Amino acid sequence: MSAALSQRLEGRHALVTGAGGGIGAAIARRLVAEGARVTLAGRRKPPLEAVADSLPEGACFVADGFDVTDPEAVARGFAAARAALGPVAILVNNAGEAPSESFEKLHFEMWQKVINTDLNSVFIVTQHVLAEMRAAGFGRIVNVASTAGLIGYAYVSAYCAAKHGVIGLTRALALELARTGITVNAVCPGFTDTPLVQGAIENIAAKTGRSLEQSKASLVRGNPQGRLVTSEEVADSVAWLASSGASAVTGQAIVIAGGEVMAG
Repeated sequence: MSAALSQRLEGRHALVTGAGGGIGAAIARRLVAEGARVTLAGRRKPPLEAVADSLPEGACFVADGFDVTDPEAVARGFAAARAALGPVAILVNNAGEAPSESFEKLHFEMWQKVINTDLNSVFIVTQHVLAEMRAAGFGRIVNVASTAGLIGYAYVSAYCAAKHGVIGLTRALALELARTGITVNAVCPGFTDTPLVQGAIENIAAKTGRSLEQSKASLVRGNPQGRLVTSEEVADSVAWLASSGASAVTGQAIVIAGGEVMAG
């Protein structure tokens, strides 16, 4: 990365939800490397502090207790983040979960939990940044969706429904904000090498009797490159979307999946 590019987000305050591990942690590290100051938002303090310890001193603020499904907790988290780092210019809605179950065995409570965590959270959190972004005439909202928001996958119906909703919300909001200097985009990773996917691999192995390697192969099979996506590859796309160079890019669902899904 060139010196010029490494500071293209200098002076920007970015807030990343679900920043305690996996894709969220990789995004936070990349945004800091680009010069941004980052609020690491999540429910639990220890994983957020572990990510903070890997970053330069003063580069981030830890907002624990940030339950993305609780409007009051989100309001408290934003107030603390603004007091620490100033107005939020970049929002990355990354928090989510993807439990696996057949539709017939899926209880309404689990359906509701996934919709709340993966879709309603984007509504709740995003409403907290629009006023300050409008006032600044600049804003970047990046929603971490999934290829499951573009196609279907068996046994994750709630997750697919939520991520389709995230992409629909992304497109609608992009049009509403098109003349404000605020862009709204989604990134859609395929199966990514994260603790979430490792958990899915273990779940497949437990339910099918396959080995972990065989279970992993069943997920990788759909990627023409024959591998899992890395968190850093997702973070690269988010960093570009957050930059001024992506000013004309809005309402997009950018697929990061080795050719598994070709949106057009």
